[in-house]
Amino acid sequence: MIQANEVLDAKGLACPMPIVKTKKVMNNLEPGQVIQVQATDKGSTADLKAWAESANHQYLGTVEEGDVLHHYLRKASGEEMAETTHEPTVSNEELESALDREDSMVLDVREEAEFAFSHIPGAKSIPLGKLEEQMQELDKNKNVYVVCRTGSRSDLAAKKLANAGFGKVHNVVPGMSGWNGKTTSL
Repeated sequence: MIQANEVLDAKGLACPMPIVKTKKVMNNLEPGQVIQVQATDKGSTADLKAWAESANHQYLGTVEEGDVLHHYLRKASGEEMAETTHEPTVSNEELESALDREDSMVLDVREEAEFAFSHIPGAKSIPLGKLEEQMQELDKNKNVYVVCRTGSRSDLAAKKLANAGFGKVHNVVPGMSGWNGKTTSL
């Protein structure tokens, strides 16, 4: 099951109520947190996508279980304007050319819900908040290409890895927001 910080039951409600309730709950979330909106209104998918875009939040995707639609949205965090400071940074195109190399790995530090709906094939998912406790799962001898949505969380993760003795860490900018290569989902 995909992890969410908040679950909103909007089953049985018709437009515009799923959006009204989502907006209310979203206001109480911290930036970067994920909400799962459970709805039965088939039009809620298009409505929530459009609302998320207009409010600068991220629509992650929808999972359908029977008559219930489970929509996942991530609250805007302002990371698009964040400055990156870890060097070296690499472009999405540079990452794509390194994907087939044996000495390389992709570390995706986005939240589990973001990763579940779209990620680079073969990428290892460790959300930024869990990186310190799961860092030992990574190979210090490999080139580690750290990716997130825009390069902000991956910048923080790259710094943490470098401080922990990883010598070949690359922050991928702009990350998944500009990724045109192959993707897969869970």
